[in-house]
Amino acid sequence: MTLFTSMLSFALITLLGVLGTFLLTGLTGLFSFGQASFMALGAYISGLAVIKFNVPFPLAIIIGVASGTLCALIIGIPTLRLNRDFFSLITFGFGEAVAGLLNYFVNVTGGAMGLSGIPPKTNLLMVALSTGAVIWMVNNFRRLKFGRQCLALKNDELAAAAVGIDVYRIKLQVFIISAIITSYAGALYGFLTSYVEPAMFGWTKSAEWVIMVFFGGVNSLTGAVVAGFLLNILPEVLRFASEWRIAAYCLIIVVLLNFRPTGLFDEYELSFRRKH
Repeated sequence: MTLFTSMLSFALITLLGVLGTFLLTGLTGLFSFGQASFMALGAYISGLAVIKFNVPFPLAIIIGVASGTLCALIIGIPTLRLNRDFFSLITFGFGEAVAGLLNYFVNVTGGAMGLSGIPPKTNLLMVALSTGAVIWMVNNFRRLKFGRQCLALKNDELAAAAVGIDVYRIKLQVFIISAIITSYAGALYGFLTSYVEPAMFGWTKSAEWVIMVFFGGVNSLTGAVVAGFLLNILPEVLRFASEWRIAAYCLIIVVLLNFRPTGLFDEYELSFRRKH
């Protein structure tokens, strides 16, 4: 794999994580600081399934995604009835717990040294098709009645419940779908890099995805896609600046959010449909 295809593959997988965050934060207003832990589960469980049990690659992907989905159910069922702030705190704790478990079970996961030997199965075409399919799915979610109900509860949960929207059920469904997308991204990531370690999936990764969503515009899928792609490529573009590149990267984000708090695209959506 060349440097360009490798960078593009990483950027698209990151974009999948950003799309999972956009679905949760952009549609319901919920913040998950443990979102990257679903990526860890997808990467580790699918990788271990192949390494330890010789499970075929497609089945390993399904097992990795199923593990993330199950954890989202376990976390979401009791916590989504609580205040949004408590949900954020609990997802943060969940993310730290996953990282702690991955570090603790050294004989299985490799601990802080990471899990290596995952066979390289992911390629650029697979990642590009997956990303395109998820963008299409998220875009359609927003246009359906389901998406309108999400936006209603995001603006005012009490008002949404008053008109008959099952707020708890909608939030749980969105949380699970976002976990499925992120777990799938993790499985692709593991089979792309052949190596994963707990430090790759800390709470800072989840916060980074939230920043990307707000950078593009929390109400714009187009913004989330552009920001997720550009902000992942930007550190490599700024590599000429050596050790200053991270400072330059952060400065660009701070300046834009300071002068345009609604994000780069605000509520604008790119559409290929003809306007009559």
